[in-house]
Amino acid sequence: MKAQEIILNENRNVTLTAYIQEVDVEFGFSKRHAMVVIPGGGYAMCSDREADAVATAYLKAGYQAFVLRYTCTPKGKWPLPLEDYEQAMALIEERAEEWHLDKTKIAVVGFSAGGHLAACAATLAEHRPVAAVLVYPAILKDICDLCQPGMPYPNEHVTAKTCPCFLVAARDDRTVDISNTLRMELALAEKGVAFESHIYSYGGHGFSTGEDWINTNSVCPRLPRWVPDSIQWLGEVMGKLTRGGFTEPVRAGSMNGNYAPVLSVDCTLSHLRRQSEDAKAVLAPMFAAIEAVAKARQFSTDGLMAAVGNNTAREIMEMVQIPAESIIEIDKALHQMINELEA
Repeated sequence: MKAQEIILNENRNVTLTAYIQEVDVEFGFSKRHAMVVIPGGGYAMCSDREADAVATAYLKAGYQAFVLRYTCTPKGKWPLPLEDYEQAMALIEERAEEWHLDKTKIAVVGFSAGGHLAACAATLAEHRPVAAVLVYPAILKDICDLCQPGMPYPNEHVTAKTCPCFLVAARDDRTVDISNTLRMELALAEKGVAFESHIYSYGGHGFSTGEDWINTNSVCPRLPRWVPDSIQWLGEVMGKLTRGGFTEPVRAGSMNGNYAPVLSVDCTLSHLRRQSEDAKAVLAPMFAAIEAVAKARQFSTDGLMAAVGNNTAREIMEMVQIPAESIIEIDKALHQMINELEA
């Protein structure tokens, strides 16, 4: 592994530390995914406890890892931190080949104020990550204005195009109230953006990876699991790195596939019923199975389809026990079809 610190802005002490692992030969693949670590510190500092220790966890999982130390007061204020992020991401994408990474598989993880910056990256940035891990993030007006008045409140900028998010917090956080995470969850749900959330019973604020050597307060014994859980979740969203390269993502970026440019089995039944006859023909096995269930239970077929209309085609086909291999083939066929209707 090679480590390199790159100065992005000397006057503002902005740096990007790159931890680059080897590929090819013994590994059997030529590219890795990447994680950009954004420490917290109230926009007054970048916490070392939320920097290299976090990068190490994702390095162990096979990622190329980067730690962004962005502009903090008194060197400057918002929107400079977001501009620092944009500069860092542009550099990572520019050097993707040299650093052996797939630039379509770059995620971010941010803590507290860094969680605010990561959430802004997911909702407002030009160089948006594929996924964002938000750990006790500052989201709402009270805490954001306390750090730096005039910053955006990320929950107000969530759209259907926001990347999938993984959220982590402790219920007893006295610094960044749990309502920050809950309101962000609600905004993601309302816009149909995929997310996973872990709210632990206790752990306070600033627990980082949750390991004993890094903690300054007592935490729920389950809390350190958030790191491996986030890695598993990222594998579902971006594809898992294996000896043979990346696997296909197992879940769409939205709560369903209705927002994607092409169709998939992750679109809802009600959405697919409004598509072309060709799409309906591909889905004939599912429709036949629904009709069979309706007949067996003496339901109206249209009534049953309306009742399960918010379920995805994948969920319905799994319920009626269509073989997994058939679901994969149907999904591949749907991927060749344009999503003709707005969600």
